Amino acid sequence: MNKKIADIRKDYKLQSLSKADLAPDAIDQFNKWWNEAVKCDIDEVNAMTLATCDKNLTPHARIVLLKDFDENGFVFFSNYNSHKAIEIAENHKAAILFFWKELERQVRIEGLIEKIAESESEEYFHSRPAGSRISAWASPQSSIIQSRDVLDKNTQKYLDEFGDNIPRPAHWGGYCLIPRCIEFWQGRSSRMHDRFLYTRVNSNDWRIERLAP
Repeated sequence: MNKKIADIRKDYKLQSLSKADLAPDAIDQFNKWWNEAVKCDIDEVNAMTLATCDKNLTPHARIVLLKDFDENGFVFFSNYNSHKAIEIAENHKAAILFFWKELERQVRIEGLIEKIAESESEEYFHSRPAGSRISAWASPQSSIIQSRDVLDKNTQKYLDEFGDNIPRPAHWGGYCLIPRCIEFWQGRSSRMHDRFLYTRVNSNDWRIERLAP
C-alpha cells in the first residue's frame, strides 16, 4: 500500500445533523443546503457527478452542471447523441452526487431520468453565451475525432452559417432526474458521520431514516 496516499485523511468537525434539523420534504431540505452552499462561495457549486449504466449494466460517471431544480427534480443539459445520452436511453435509472467539501457535506440522489420539454430546452439554450451555443453544433460530443482542427473548423463553419442567430440543434437539450431517494450526509469526527435518507412514499410524502455511517 502506498503510505503517502493511505495516510491522507481529514477529520470532519464543522457541523452535525439531527432529524430535528431536517425539513419534512426532501426538495425543501436540498434547497436549504443549496442556499447555504451558495453563500459559501463554493467554486462551481452546481457541479455534480452523474452516474449512469448502459444496457450491459456497465457504470459510467462524469461531472455535469446542475441548471435548475424544483419539486419535479434536477435538471442538466447535454448532447442527445453523447455517450451519457445513449446510456440514459438504454437505462433510465441514474444517480447524481454533490460534494461540498467546504461544508463537509454530500448529497446523493437516485431516480429516473427523462427529457424535459423542448420549450424549456429552447429557453435555456438561448440564455447561453454565443460560444456555448456554437459549441453545441461544432462538437460531435463523445465521437472520436482526428485532431483539434475538427472542432476549430466546425466552429468557424457554424459561425459563418449562423452569424449571431444561432438556433438550438435538435440533438441538444435538457434532462430531469426525478428523485426516488435523496441522502444528506454531514461529515463528523472519527468517521461517525450523520446520514439521513429520504425515500419517496408518494408524490407528496417522504420517509426519513437515519443511516449508520
